[in-house]
Amino acid sequence: MIHIAVDAMSGDEGPCVAVDAAVTSLTHHADLVIDLVGQTEVLEPLVNQARISDDIRNRLNVQEASEIVSMSESPSASLRQKKDSSMRVAINRVQAGDDQACVSAGNTGALMATARFVCKTLDDIDRPAILAPIPSRRGGTLMLDLGASTECTPEQLFQYAVMGAVVARAVYGLESPRVGLLNIGAEDIKGNPQVQQAGSLLNDSELNYIGFVEGDDIYIGEVDVVVCDGFIGNVALKTSEGLGKLMAEYLRAEFSKSWATRIAGLCAMSVLKRFRRRVDPRQYNGATLAGLQGTVVKSHGDADAVAFASAISVARTEVVEGVPSRIRSLLAENLGEP
Repeated sequence: MIHIAVDAMSGDEGPCVAVDAAVTSLTHHADLVIDLVGQTEVLEPLVNQARISDDIRNRLNVQEASEIVSMSESPSASLRQKKDSSMRVAINRVQAGDDQACVSAGNTGALMATARFVCKTLDDIDRPAILAPIPSRRGGTLMLDLGASTECTPEQLFQYAVMGAVVARAVYGLESPRVGLLNIGAEDIKGNPQVQQAGSLLNDSELNYIGFVEGDDIYIGEVDVVVCDGFIGNVALKTSEGLGKLMAEYLRAEFSKSWATRIAGLCAMSVLKRFRRRVDPRQYNGATLAGLQGTVVKSHGDADAVAFASAISVARTEVVEGVPSRIRSLLAENLGEP
């Protein structure tokens, strides 16, 4: 059985979403046990109200944690002052071996700081990275780092490439994922010294490195893993999210202009629904905190139950595939090469 700790007090929508997502995940995965971590007086009534079978109820537990890390709390303050928070207790359970993974929709900075402090990084990993899929023409492109480290050395970018390749293989089933470095141009002469040196390291590695890629390559689908520092990655991610919202607003506005456009919208409803499913951010929810000795997955703060369940599914897959140990092995194979 696979045991996952869920920070049930995290996220914008709170415990209701966490409980619903846990029930959905347990329904889909018979090998799953979920420990909801949070305030018992809040969680127990929600669990008792859920219409679930005895089997699912037996695989859904509540673990007490008296404190909550707010979305605006500083990482250092949460680490020092909230030692019994739902986030900290959930991560502690992974470190202690009570659970094999943790999923939280809480404060990203606090989650990264706490996970790094409790679980520690893998040998030869300087800093963990936030990794998540971005919708693309061929399904999804994995991208890291998405905000954990705003500045990176060439060696750290190389480490990110290794981590991304492992997750692409283990979680998304890509046998030989194509890895690219995000740059201002595809030509060898482009880019700052850090990117140039990282490219040299990757050229000498055993990874399927295809060279420098540009921003539009993220969506075209000719690359499977895009590597960059957290400053650039976070800007690219938020730009993508903003563009998606703008497109949705434009479509609504255009189809609402007149009776004729409303009728056209009704006629195109099936096409619009298929389009929405293809770019639905909920199916891409679940960012891996790659490079840690334990498995920690970050759900989007405003995730609904469907999106939160997707994050739990990512965590389960990473446990099944042993992602941390595979990162360690691939690093050992490549570190002697550059």
